[in-house]
Amino acid sequence: MVATILSLMAIGGLAMPSLPIMAQAQPVATNAACGQVVKGNITLTADLKCPGDGLIVGSDNAVIDLAGYSITGTGPDSSKVGIVVPNSDGVQVVGPGSIRAFQAGILITGSDGTSVKRVTFDANKIAVFMTGTTNTVVEQNLIGPNSIGVAAHSSDMVDVHANLMSSNSLAGVTFVNTDKSVIWANSVGGSANGIFSDSQSSKNELKFNNVLGNTVDINNADGL
Repeated sequence: MVATILSLMAIGGLAMPSLPIMAQAQPVATNAACGQVVKGNITLTADLKCPGDGLIVGSDNAVIDLAGYSITGTGPDSSKVGIVVPNSDGVQVVGPGSIRAFQAGILITGSDGTSVKRVTFDANKIAVFMTGTTNTVVEQNLIGPNSIGVAAHSSDMVDVHANLMSSNSLAGVTFVNTDKSVIWANSVGGSANGIFSDSQSSKNELKFNNVLGNTVDINNADGL
C-alpha cells in the first residue's frame, strides 16, 4: 500500500536518497488501536505509539478527530503510514493533534473529498501524500520539519490553503502530474524547493502565499 511513496523520492529531478457531508452521528469517544480499520466517526482519547501503520480508514464519510492527541511511528525511514485513506470518499481528519515519525503522515489514494485540517506534522518523510485523488483539502495545518510537506501525484482539484510550512528539507509543496489545483495563503520557508510543480502538471494556481527563505522559492516547470 505504501510502496508508491518511494516513487516520489525522485520528483521532477529533486535530489532526494497520493467538504463532504458529515455522518449524522457525533464522533464517538473510543480510542482506536494501531493498525485498526476504522469506520464512521472516532475521537482519540489517548496517544497512539505504533510499530506499524496507525489507522486505516475503511468507509466513506469517516471522521477521525485527533482531539489533541498524537499518532507516532518508528521513524521516517520506515514503510509505515500514520493514517491511510484508501478508496474512501468524504473522509475528514481533524485536529488539534499530531502525526509524526512515519514515511507518510497521511496517505490518501483513489479517494474524493478528503479533508485534513488543523493537524501538526513533523518528523515524517512526507507529511501529506495523495495519489489518484480528487477534491482533497489540506488546510490550516502546521507542517514541519519533514522531508516534504504536501505531495500530490496524479491528482486533481487539490486545495492547499492557509498552512504554515517550515523546515521541510526537500520541499514544502510538490505537484507531479496534478491539475486544476490551488495553493493559496500558505507560508512556506526553509526548504530546498518552496513550491515545486513538474511539466506534467497544468492549470494550477498560486495566490497570496508567503514563500520566502527557501533555496528556490518557486520551482515551476510550466505546471502552474
